[in-house]
Formats: sequence, C-alpha cells, structure tokens
Amino acid sequence: MTVAKIVELVGQSEVSWENAVKNAVADAAKTIDNITGVEVSNWTAQIKDGEIVEYKANVKLAFGVRR
Repeated sequence: MTVAKIVELVGQSEVSWENAVKNAVADAAKTIDNITGVEVSNWTAQIKDGEIVEYKANVKLAFGVRR
C-alpha cells in the first residue's frame, strides 16, 4: 500500500496563473521527492493602478512517502 502526503503552497508569478502553479511545483521539487500530482484550489492576484501585477495560485501537492 502506498502512503501519500499532501502539502499546501502558494505559487507566485508576475506572468500568469499557470506560471504561478509551475513555480510552486518547481520550488517544491527542490526539497520534496516523488511529487505525483497537483490540485489548484484558488486563483488570486494583486492589482496596482488597475493592472494585475502579481498572480497567485494556492496549490496542493501530493507525493509518496517512504515507509
């Protein structure tokens, strides 16, 4: 039986929400092995002078743990 763990993170990007998700996964992969899936649970953005200046994505990452 495989055991999975879930962590929740916030990815950020000045480019897009998709890039914010990719940044979260890439940063997490530096310290977490065996990431198997991602679920995006929320999209937000920071606005300045009527323009989006930062995209944010709340993500949940699943990864297998060693037993």
